[in-house]
Amino acid sequence: MIADSLTQPIHILLVDDNPNNLKVLSEAIRGCGWKALMATDGESAIEQTEYAHPDLILLDVMMPGIDGFETCRRLKANPHTQHTPIIFMTALADATDKVKGLEIGAVDYITKPFQQEEVIARLKLHLKIAQLTRTLEQRVQERTAQLTQSVRALQQAQLQLVQSEKMSTLGQLVAGIGHEINNPVGFISGNSSHIEQYVKDLLRLLHLYQEKLPHPDEDIDELIAEIDLEYITEDMPKLLASMAQGINRLKEMSLSLRTFARSDISSKVDYQIHEGINSTLMLLQHRLKGNGDRANIQVIKQYAELPPIDCYPGQLNQVFMNIIANAIDAFDECDRQNCAQQITDSAKTITITTSVDPQKQNISICIEDNGPGMVPEVLARIFEPSFTTKPVGKGTGLGLAISYQIIVDKHNGEINCLSNPSQGTSFTIALPI
Repeated sequence: MIADSLTQPIHILLVDDNPNNLKVLSEAIRGCGWKALMATDGESAIEQTEYAHPDLILLDVMMPGIDGFETCRRLKANPHTQHTPIIFMTALADATDKVKGLEIGAVDYITKPFQQEEVIARLKLHLKIAQLTRTLEQRVQERTAQLTQSVRALQQAQLQLVQSEKMSTLGQLVAGIGHEINNPVGFISGNSSHIEQYVKDLLRLLHLYQEKLPHPDEDIDELIAEIDLEYITEDMPKLLASMAQGINRLKEMSLSLRTFARSDISSKVDYQIHEGINSTLMLLQHRLKGNGDRANIQVIKQYAELPPIDCYPGQLNQVFMNIIANAIDAFDECDRQNCAQQITDSAKTITITTSVDPQKQNISICIEDNGPGMVPEVLARIFEPSFTTKPVGKGTGLGLAISYQIIVDKHNGEINCLSNPSQGTSFTIALPI
């Protein structure tokens, strides 16, 4: 729209039943390089907008036929002119009439008798606002179209991803996010230590001033009282410590993202399974924490000494994510439905046990929860594609089906599930070393 405004002349429609006013205004408008369109009543002004498409309308209130208010209403009701800025010209001094005009869509008022300089200044202002508004709307539309296209492309990519079982594409995306987080966190972390030292030095200097100058003047005393200096000196180290904890938390999340989404497109690599489980738990930490409706879900880790295994790390991490997230979903759904199962909030646990079998040359990962469990009819179908017991919009039914393919087809392993109503669920995964 900016380019259009630069290449096409600005058209301003003047609506006034006084020919002298039209003459004066049109001359001033032409002096600015704009094109003046003129109408002497509301009906002809509305008719003219159908083919002239003015950029702004300068509209008199008191006119024969329909007055300016009714003309404005009709223009705002027309989709072609509803966004065209309208400035009223009036000799009325009543604030009620001004408010009325603004309420029906006018952007400004010019009071007669008017000064040409004021009129031109207001016209320039509202033309600029209209131009910026059009530019913003265009950018929003373009961005919306881009986002819509991106969403469609992402949906298509996800569908292809599931169909072709290439979970590593998602892994690359998550790893990229982890790296992007890591860069600004590194800047903040590197500077925070300096800030902490600077604050300590400034506080030392302040204390030294207080010792050397025990009787400051009245202005200093007033400022000390105003800013509560004693509280600041006590609270500042606490704030810095809290910031340091937040930075460490971000570092852990960044590391977990990169660990979780290891790039493994072309070939298998040696990988420590515990790293994948821990990174998954870190990413799910916000769901494991309690809220107003329930207490924490406790995670119990019973790890054995495991050797690295030859595998696709990103895909295995997807399996861990699916199983653990499903356990959390089961707890949450049980809370919503007020299950009869006798499990107190504090007793909700997910136990992860790992072991190694030297004879079979494989490792075992058992992920067990004490949630509501499953009936035999559901248990028999959990690895079927598109089968889900979750409400519409809450699950695709692909998570466990993909997990089965990853373990069995991609890694020549085994995955089994045991579950009983009110007795929890246990997934056992065996992977060759």
